[in-house]
Amino acid sequence: MKRSIVRLSVVTLLTTCGICSATTANAYVKKIQITAKQSPAFGGYSWPGVGQYERIAGKAFGELDPKDPRNQAIVDLQLAPRNANGKVEYSFDFYILKPINLSKGNHKMVYEPPNRGRKTIAALNRGVGGNDPASVTDASALGDSFLLPQGYSLSFSGWDASAGDSSANFNTAIRLPIAHNPDGSSITGPSYEYIVVNGDTSYDLTYPAATLDRSKATLTHRVHLNDKPEVIPSSGWQYNADGTSISLLPGGTKFVPNDIYEFSYTAKDPTVNGVGLAAVRDWNAWLRYEAKDSAGNPNPLAGDIARIYTECSSQPCRFLNDFRYLGFNEAENGKPVFDGMVQWIGAGDGISINYRWSQPGRTERNRQDHLYLEGVFPFANVTTKDPITGKTDSRYSRCMKTKTCPYAMEIFSANEYWVKAASLMTTDPAGKKDLPDSPFTRIYFMSSMQHGTGNPASKGNCQQFQNPLDQQGVQRALFVALDKWVTMGTQPPPSQYPKLSDGTLVKPDQNSTGFPHIPGVTYTGFKSTRYLLNYGSNFYKTWIPTLNPPMFAPPYQDNPANGPIYPSFVPKTDADGNDIAGVLLPEVQVPLATYTGWALRAAPHNGDGCEGAGQYIPFPKTKVDRIESGDPRLSIEERYGNFETYAARFEEAVKDLVSRGLLLPFDAERTIKRNLDDARKRNLFPKK
Repeated sequence: MKRSIVRLSVVTLLTTCGICSATTANAYVKKIQITAKQSPAFGGYSWPGVGQYERIAGKAFGELDPKDPRNQAIVDLQLAPRNANGKVEYSFDFYILKPINLSKGNHKMVYEPPNRGRKTIAALNRGVGGNDPASVTDASALGDSFLLPQGYSLSFSGWDASAGDSSANFNTAIRLPIAHNPDGSSITGPSYEYIVVNGDTSYDLTYPAATLDRSKATLTHRVHLNDKPEVIPSSGWQYNADGTSISLLPGGTKFVPNDIYEFSYTAKDPTVNGVGLAAVRDWNAWLRYEAKDSAGNPNPLAGDIARIYTECSSQPCRFLNDFRYLGFNEAENGKPVFDGMVQWIGAGDGISINYRWSQPGRTERNRQDHLYLEGVFPFANVTTKDPITGKTDSRYSRCMKTKTCPYAMEIFSANEYWVKAASLMTTDPAGKKDLPDSPFTRIYFMSSMQHGTGNPASKGNCQQFQNPLDQQGVQRALFVALDKWVTMGTQPPPSQYPKLSDGTLVKPDQNSTGFPHIPGVTYTGFKSTRYLLNYGSNFYKTWIPTLNPPMFAPPYQDNPANGPIYPSFVPKTDADGNDIAGVLLPEVQVPLATYTGWALRAAPHNGDGCEGAGQYIPFPKTKVDRIESGDPRLSIEERYGNFETYAARFEEAVKDLVSRGLLLPFDAERTIKRNLDDARKRNLFPKK
């Protein structure tokens, strides 16, 4: 994976400020530049009662006051270059979809922080998305979309340094300042790269090397996670001319696909990545509360927005977890930025963004990126005490003090228990008891799901086929519930997740989970472990590492040498291997297979975790098949007898979700048709 970080030098910043004028009263978006306007968008399609939409895309230029208490949580902001007014400048890409006639809209906006610059709105918006949603012209798809017929405006903006510098095809990036020493010299310090690529010949470093002396850096290689890393001698690799990438020698040698390389070196010029938090705050606050920018350019949504909800998938949800925790939902005018959040597969984790040498594009899973600061106390939305440090805190503590807390639907898959330690959202950090709900959040575990929807016809790097379960219908129902909660005070469906108290949250070994012994399926109980990582003295006060990577050694699972452990757990399964607790999709209530949120890699990395993937393990078709294979799970024939019985039970499961507010009627009809048509095509049932 090649990545590039966008950074602004002192010269660039001082040049950029020439286009800026005096600040606005509150939200410091100094200037917007519209570079691509399309009116009407969507090929001119018009939604009944709402009318046509338009697309407005461009760049925004902002500035931050390092003296403002609302900005002082940003690490290294005090060391960023300042303009003549003493402010720190940055810029980012934005993309807006809005009704041409705002009076016909619903006066609400959905904001999405893109995932590594890419938009993921298609999942919530029933298929209408992509990086340029306005380019969709299929009338059938547009008519079936979820948000647009309701009159929502949509907005996206850059926040993530790892998204790169390209706005091609409306990729949304951010351009960040570089921190310097007070005398203007480069800051240097320890940086670390975890490298797993698919046969590339070079690897781009997040931060440039401070020296090209290879004796000051270490490159290692291993095949499996728990192998001892082998040092590649300095004669076996090289920097490029400016120290921004490394490659293996002799020239043209490829990194072994999917093997693990790690690179520790002294870097220079850290970007102030935490500015991305303020950029999201100020962009949305400007759209919501301001009429124009400092140059007099009008706000395209001025006076229209009564509510803002967020939606996201994975990495940006972890970003919003830290956004909320660090107090950024309070705008500079003291008002709330977001009213509600729909968090899909964020699972209470934070993101590597607000410490020196951070890398926002990283995501920890079973085999990757363990040594970046993602899971750090507090883990829960209610107040808990850290048994290791003695601190007491919650993810809502700051916004409760300022009365700016958003409501939130925390929705996540089984994969987050196995690779993200999601149980820490709902148990105390000592792993002794369940936690109550926060008054601001509900938690929904999507039973037996992987990290997103997989392809049941593909194994990828894994031993089994990928898990095809799809949460999108539930996500839409909970979005509607969130809107009613915010606007009318209607309580949403109760939280649904496994608990210690009822025995549905357990240790990961096979005896504890009850996962069946299925022929041809390996079970190891391999899961990620949460540690209090040691980045050196005073790190958790200054957020400046002196050890990077932190002290860490194989074996990586429950190794005391890696630091104190926060106990975490996984869901218990039924006799089929499907999770018992949580929101059970109809495919899990009336199963034709075992679905898991975890998976293991195939050879040559056999046994390592297969990251975000889960498994789809079909049941035997007949009793004879079951007996011959030694499979302990009942066959489809024994469970249902015929297609009609299966179809009736499946339809009842769908109706059950609708009655509990977890599926909308439109999605219910589609779910029934899609799944029953698929079952017919696969000829799984005996004929009468």
